[in-house]
Amino acid sequence: MKNVRLIITGMHCGGCVKSVTQVLEALDGVEKVNVDLQGYADIQFDESKVSIGQLIETIEDAGFDATA
Repeated sequence: MKNVRLIITGMHCGGCVKSVTQVLEALDGVEKVNVDLQGYADIQFDESKVSIGQLIETIEDAGFDATA
């Protein structure tokens, strides 16, 4: 398992946190997600199933900006 912290911009409420959490948890290979309103997503994932690029793309598809 690999851990990564992504910086997310554009989240303004608990609903945003929930949305980002849900889209990340739906990805195959993501084991654990912790998103907070300060703009951080700590993600534990299996890098043989999902890449950091895919994590970022998923967040961006949900309407937010993300960087590693």
